[in-house]
Amino acid sequence: MTDSPPIGLEADASSSRSPLRVGIYTGALLVIVMLGALVAANRIPQLEHYALERNAISYSLFMLFMLAPVARFWNSPLKMFASAMIAWTLFALAYDVAGMVFQNLFDSVRHTPLMALCEGAVVYGVFSVLAWVGAMILHARRHPIAPGRKTASETARHNR
Repeated sequence: MTDSPPIGLEADASSSRSPLRVGIYTGALLVIVMLGALVAANRIPQLEHYALERNAISYSLFMLFMLAPVARFWNSPLKMFASAMIAWTLFALAYDVAGMVFQNLFDSVRHTPLMALCEGAVVYGVFSVLAWVGAMILHARRHPIAPGRKTASETARHNR
């Protein structure tokens, strides 16, 4: 006899690690985009003529990767928020370290790592609440809100 867990438990363990995995991957992608943008802006002077395009590409990639936990866990707001906050915490830590390497980073961007972490929490919190409210609206549309009427036999049974 093997010591493997039942199929249902294995699936539950995999799904519970999924927000962690998505959060770490998303955080890594956000850090890579941030570092790429900082290196391109500060260490490659040939790209200065294309600053608008360079920044647009960086912002677009950042927004695309930032929305990964939202898209992955749209039907589970708690997992969405947990995954997103793991990613955003990794990003804020890397942003703090980048501020030590790139002098005056926090002055030019006007955001400290704590402010960036709080803004990320607010943005992801709004997405989580929107997903939760949307799920509640869909649930209310599919199921009657008012309880069904009791039959006469059920009413007589409760009155005894």
